[in-house]
Amino acid sequence: MRGFGTRDLQKGALMKFEASLLLTVLTGCASAHNVLAAYPERPIRMIVPSAAGGQPDTNSRMIALELGKQLGQQIVVDNRPGASSSIGFEAVARAQPDGYTIGYGAFPLATNQSLLARVPYDINRDFRMVILTNISPNIIAITPALSVNSVSELVAYAKRNPDQLLFGSAGSGGSMHLSIELFKLMTGTRMVHVPYKGMQQVITEVIGGRLQLTADNVTSVLPHVTAGRLRALGVTGPRRIPLAPDIPTVAEAGVAGYEITAWGGYMAPAGTPDAIVARLNAELNKIISSPVIRERWVALGIEPVGGTPERFAEHVKTETAKWTDVIKRAGIKGEY
Repeated sequence: MRGFGTRDLQKGALMKFEASLLLTVLTGCASAHNVLAAYPERPIRMIVPSAAGGQPDTNSRMIALELGKQLGQQIVVDNRPGASSSIGFEAVARAQPDGYTIGYGAFPLATNQSLLARVPYDINRDFRMVILTNISPNIIAITPALSVNSVSELVAYAKRNPDQLLFGSAGSGGSMHLSIELFKLMTGTRMVHVPYKGMQQVITEVIGGRLQLTADNVTSVLPHVTAGRLRALGVTGPRRIPLAPDIPTVAEAGVAGYEITAWGGYMAPAGTPDAIVARLNAELNKIISSPVIRERWVALGIEPVGGTPERFAEHVKTETAKWTDVIKRAGIKGEY
């Protein structure tokens, strides 16, 4: 009989290692299955990095109500406004990655690192993107006192009168402000930014002719356009909007390649298990594709999006690169 040699020992050790590896994989799969099967066992906190009553808060409360129904647990909206959404974003980044904290991630994710002296989180390290839920274009609108009726006429007027047109926004670096800054860069025009504390005051000033133009969301601008108090020149997004199909996009009105939308979605702290991210993504996709949400959002000028976590992560990456360049070229400084 042959003796039990070194080769046999090596073979036995290899078989033992393979069995151990298989057990580890199977245990991991079972653990992930158990996590998903039990989740959620208690209420989930949804951090919204803005004050109650604004569009991000309103959107999130619609989502929270439907998500709570689907998951069988309460979704508690936690408003954390301030510092260009950084307070709320930091709260998400520092939360336990157990699936019981998610946050509304929006446009400032792509701009804060260029605008703020200090950002207390890292967008590449601290978050797991879950889903891009919506985009919202602005409308570039002017005072009727200005003898301009189209985007091309606005460009011509601004070039004849450099630094004479005043445009307002609710502060430096937001989508309203950057809508006009991008327009300036792409058309070679010079206009003067006048920041206010809120867009309601800006709209009033444009209607009164003390400012010549602005860009704001559809629900804020469109009623004044319909009433003749403002004149709409173009939609800043990639498509015309169902609420006002006669208003062209800025791109089709003559500024090829122009596009800016506010956007929003949901993210979780880095380290949140894959199974939970996948579950949340699936549930949120169902919600934003439902007739209830789609009809309510379209009536507010909001376009539902959806898709994979990877799609949202890529969107944030692309937007960050785009607005970092625009902010640098325009010399914009944040206010926080």
